[in-house]
Order: sequence, then structure tokens, then C-alpha cells
Amino acid sequence: MSSLLTNTAALTALSSLNKTAYSLQMTQNRISTGLRVSSAADNAGYWSIATTMRSDNSSLTSVKDALGLGSAATDVAYTGTNAAIGLAGQIKDKLVAALQPGVDRTKIQSEIKQLQAQLKSTADSSSFSGQNWLSVDSGAAGYNVTRSTISSFTRAGGTVNVGTIDISVTTTKLFDATGATGILDKTGSSGSSVSALDISALTDSAADQTKLKAMITDVDTAVSGMTSSAADLGAAKTRMTNQSTFIDALSAAITSGIGTLVDANMTEESTKLSALQVQQQLGTQALSIANQSSQSILTLFR
Repeated sequence: MSSLLTNTAALTALSSLNKTAYSLQMTQNRISTGLRVSSAADNAGYWSIATTMRSDNSSLTSVKDALGLGSAATDVAYTGTNAAIGLAGQIKDKLVAALQPGVDRTKIQSEIKQLQAQLKSTADSSSFSGQNWLSVDSGAAGYNVTRSTISSFTRAGGTVNVGTIDISVTTTKLFDATGATGILDKTGSSGSSVSALDISALTDSAADQTKLKAMITDVDTAVSGMTSSAADLGAAKTRMTNQSTFIDALSAAITSGIGTLVDANMTEESTKLSALQVQQQLGTQALSIANQSSQSILTLFR
């Protein structure tokens, strides 16, 4: 039935054209943004997951930066400890030489004193970004025996957990301004510390020879302690390096996962765009034809 009030063909053509225009708009948006899910309206579930993962991935960048700082601080402490081992070894050599009867122990002490000063200077200089793990003051306000480096950021069931790599300064400190409990400033079996031992007044007497041997033992114990500390620092640095490498791989995997969820397939979208543009042209022509069909009724009244 033909009707002047209701043009069914035109309404059908218009509805089809509107659908094509909507699809075309979505496709153009995906091509311009590169995303098939650019807002919650596109897919609320995927958008929520991607937004959370992007936030967590950003936090991983901060974790990697923290690992870099921690690794640098550990490396500085390791370098200082390694240098101190060498200096302490020289002091032990001087003490062994001082066991020889008749040697000038005053001159040997002069050399030892210079090495002791270098030990203190080395420990004081082993600082990075305000952190010194070799020369500390355990009595200072806010002192914390544990030095922590952020190593991980995880989310489980909506709960965020931040992991750390902890290093105890108790095992690394060479000097402690409060209490003198460092490896080099604590009192040993000889009654003196490595950093303060003095052989200038010792003689060839049996008692003094025994004391000198005790000093050698103290220095050797200090070298062993510093060697153990350096090994711990080296292990911590290796762990930080490995964790940083893992963070890189994890971040790349998360980025890839986000892309799988929300990225648009540009080949598919470009093909779809061409098809929709043709459909839009055909829909426009169909609507035009439908609108003209009602005018043909006028010829019946001529």
C-alpha cells in the first residue's frame, strides 16, 4: 500500500543509514586512537583491567628506579669494603714485619697510622645519595640498622604488596661513632681496635710479642669479617640486577597483555572502514530513492 503519511521504505533506509554511520564513527575512532577499547563505554570489563594494569606497570617503573639506586648504594659499599680489605691487609703485613726482633717499630707505626687514617677516610667516603653503610652513627636520631630497597610490586586479590631487599648495616659497618661496634673500631683480643692499634711502645719482650701476635689475629679477624661483608654485598647487588632484568621482562609482558585486550587490529579496521564508506554511500542513495517514491503518486492526480 502506498501512503503519503508513512514512507516505510524511507524509514527503513534511514535506520540502516544511521546504523552504518554509527559503525563508521566507531571504526574511525579506533583508527585514530589505535584502540578498540578507548573508554569504559566500549567494554567496561576490558577497560577496567587495562587501566589497572597500566597503573601497576607505571609502579614497576618506580620499582626499577629504586633498584637502580639500591644497586648503586650497594656497589659503593662493596667498593669501599674491598678497598678497606686491601688496606687492612697492608696493616697485617706491617705487623708481621714488626715481629722481627730489633726492627724500628716506631717507624712501622708511622706507616700503620697512615693506613689507619686511610681506612677511616675510605669508610667515610663510601656514601651514595646520603647513604653510608660503612661509617655510621647508631646513636643518631632515626637510625635504622636495616637498609631496604624496593624490589617488587604485586597485586593479589585487590591487595597491593611491595617487596624489599634488606641489608643489615650490622654486618657491613666498619666504624660506628656510637659504641665503636664496627668491624674496624671495636676492641679485639689485643685490647685495641684495628683502627687504633699502636705498636710504637712495644719491645722484644715475650709479653709484647704475644700482644703483637694478638694484634695480627685481630686484623686477620677484621679482614675475614670484611670479606664476608663484601660477599653479602656482592650477592645483594647480583639479586638487585637480576630483579631489575626481571622487571624489564615483566613490564614488557604486561604492556603486551594490555595491547591484546584493548589495541585495535589496524588491518581489520582499515578494511572495515572501506566497506562502511561504501555502505554509507549506498544507504544515502537508497534513502534518496525512497524519498522520491512518494512523489510518483502525484502523477496519478494529473
